[in-house]
Amino acid sequence: MRSFALAAPTIRVAPSLLSADFAGLADDVAAIEAAGAPMLHLDVMDGHFVPNISFGAPVIKSLRPRTKLFFDAHLMISEPMRYAEAFVKAGCDHITFHIEVVDKPAAIVDHIHKLGASAGVCLNPTTPATAIEPILEAVDLVLVMSVWPGFGGQKFIADVLPKVSELRKRLRPDQRLEIDGGIDEDTIASAAKAGADTFVAGTAIFGTSDPPAAMGRLQRIASDARSSR
Repeated sequence: MRSFALAAPTIRVAPSLLSADFAGLADDVAAIEAAGAPMLHLDVMDGHFVPNISFGAPVIKSLRPRTKLFFDAHLMISEPMRYAEAFVKAGCDHITFHIEVVDKPAAIVDHIHKLGASAGVCLNPTTPATAIEPILEAVDLVLVMSVWPGFGGQKFIADVLPKVSELRKRLRPDQRLEIDGGIDEDTIASAAKAGADTFVAGTAIFGTSDPPAAMGRLQRIASDARSSR
């Protein structure tokens, strides 16, 4: 796994590969890595849990030798237990699964950790924080969706911010609180003030003419907002 202090409590912007140019993934990833991106967010969709299909382990495996970035995989799939190993073997350093699709979340967290990856759990916009109560202490990261998963470019759902604040109060300093969906220069400050420390951004980075500069602006806005809390 990549040498990366996920447990360090610092502000991070995670560019989402889903919004990159699929005809030139290696070039887009190299550009944001050179600009100082700490991690790359990988949105894996199965067309079952979410109504879309993105990419799978083969694409990640082919990209892995081209970058040293930490691979933050978000499995928007119905069977995370079945496929977690394939994604870790492909080069993912972290696996996040959805609480909505599992009956025994503790077993999945344990499985991911035994594979040598860090483990995260994700909540859809209307899923309450209490849904992850049994595994809150065990996970390395909690991901709050601020859009409905399955498509990029959606509008930020501000109603999730109280849930972010609630989770921030309950997480340890070594546990990350990530937010994904509609994150841009207009929304990242409110998410940071609510308590998020890791921000997934897709179109706000790769949809611009200068992705590295866009990433840098997001980082500054979030850092400023956090310092003013």
